Formats: sequence, structure tokens, C-alpha cells
Amino acid sequence: MPSTPGPLTSLTDPVVTVVRSPACHLCEAALDTLDRLRERTPLRLRVLEARSDEGQLLVAEHRAAMSPLVLLDGQFVSSGRLRTGHLLDLLRQRGADVPLTAVR
Repeated sequence: MPSTPGPLTSLTDPVVTVVRSPACHLCEAALDTLDRLRERTPLRLRVLEARSDEGQLLVAEHRAAMSPLVLLDGQFVSSGRLRTGHLLDLLRQRGADVPLTAVR
């Protein structure tokens, strides 16, 4: 679970949704990466359990084969290992100035 609050966010900040499973090392790695990213760019983070009603709906909708399912403003980013480069590209398309070093 993310340990730092990150920068202040507004309702217009991008929303990253993570649908995670219990005891999932890829889920924890994704959350750690997103935690570091939140230190460099404003974004809101939603964490859902895969077994929750909403989590099950999102997994079915996006046909996620592995956990975690990661979405940016409802758009598919990755399933399984977080595709960090793809996430950064999507954030840049939304106007964020995010260097690759933000997640290293």
C-alpha cells in the first residue's frame, strides 16, 4: 500500500486505478512505483481489491489476465507487470512533465 501521500491533488488530476489481488508481488511493485511517481507529479490513486464488485467488473471489462490491472482515467495501461513507460507516455499526452527518473 502506498506509504506517502504524494502532492496535493485536485479533481482534474489524472486518476490511476489499481485493481490488486491478495499476496501479489506485482501489485506491490506497481504500488511502490506509483508511490514514487506521486512524489513527482500530481495524480490520484485508487486501489481496489480484485474480489470487490467494482474490481471484478473492471477485470472483466478489460479482460485482465493477471494482477494488477492498472488504468489511467479509465484507460487500460497494463495487466501484470506495470508498463511504466506506457504510463509515462499517457501522462505526458495529458500534459504532465514527467521524466523517466520519476519512477526509478
